[in-house]
Amino acid sequence: MKKILILTGGGDCPGLNAVIRGVAKRARKEKDWEVYGSIEAFNGVLNEPQEIVKLTSKRTAGIHVKGGTILKTTNKSNPIKFPVTQADGSIKFMDRSDELVAKLKKLNFEAVINIGGDGSQKISKVLYDKGIPVIGVPKTIDNDLSATDMTFGFQTAVQIATDSFDKLVTTAESHHRVMIMEVMGRDAGWIALHTAIAGGAEICLIPEIPYDVNKLVKRIDLRYTKGRGFVNIVIAEGAKPKAGVITASAGEKGSEHVRLGGVAYQLSKQLKDAGCKVEIRETVLGHVQRGGTPSAFDRVLASAFGVKAFELALEKNFGRMVALRNNTITSVTLEEATREPNFVKHENTYLLKAARGLGISFGD
Repeated sequence: MKKILILTGGGDCPGLNAVIRGVAKRARKEKDWEVYGSIEAFNGVLNEPQEIVKLTSKRTAGIHVKGGTILKTTNKSNPIKFPVTQADGSIKFMDRSDELVAKLKKLNFEAVINIGGDGSQKISKVLYDKGIPVIGVPKTIDNDLSATDMTFGFQTAVQIATDSFDKLVTTAESHHRVMIMEVMGRDAGWIALHTAIAGGAEICLIPEIPYDVNKLVKRIDLRYTKGRGFVNIVIAEGAKPKAGVITASAGEKGSEHVRLGGVAYQLSKQLKDAGCKVEIRETVLGHVQRGGTPSAFDRVLASAFGVKAFELALEKNFGRMVALRNNTITSVTLEEATREPNFVKHENTYLLKAARGLGISFGD
């Protein structure tokens, strides 16, 4: 029997289980393939004893409707920069990629399917260059991979954010308040931008466009007459003022990344300091955006990605990442997949132009 290994790395994301199921169901049609999963990304391979499970039909049945990942995940197991706790409690990052390659070759898998975002696909590229037959599948709620028109998980995050925003609009109107809703996205403003358009926000603040707080106060004042009015603001966690820095704190022990969040409260203070007199309330959505049942769109996209990933393995077409391009499921090289991130960086981005046409202010 031929064997294929699946793993999920980085942050969790609606649709991960649909990819796993898609790979497993397509593989079973070939009769001579067995599908396995590595627990907590590459940790399952590196750990002693190893944590690798067989993905039987019973284990994968119906999982496409479930959030999270049955294989679990972590953002603290980058084999190229693996966190190792020292005797004094400090963390030292070590390159364990050669050790991982040796273990993978010993396990004799025909292919490794790595489901993850930008960081995960950079790991895929390193492993492929070291001789591992890798195929990538793009996953991130941030939609920040430029080689695919869309990543699964993004649409679910936008829907959750929009549903939340709709609820805040009614309370803002009832109390004549400014409501600030903070969404995820790290360095990409796609969730905020989509949510602002879908929800009808007056102001949308994204990482790619630093804002002027004085312009925001003027915009808010225009919405109030005789003390009555309301304003709804969507702000991405990585947004920053023109004269200021991103709101961030140290990441968790063993994590490579700083922890974003809290920018809604920073903006609230900035507005008050700049003379905004109306009541302001803040809501930070946080991890609700990446949890729960995936939307129908994400289930379909993730399932199609899973099928395509296995077919690439069947063709021995390794070193590639599955992608959605022009409404077609295709693939790109891992080099192209990780070449540049997907940001809201061009003024002629059709969605940005539409937002400005709708009168949404970006504070610039």
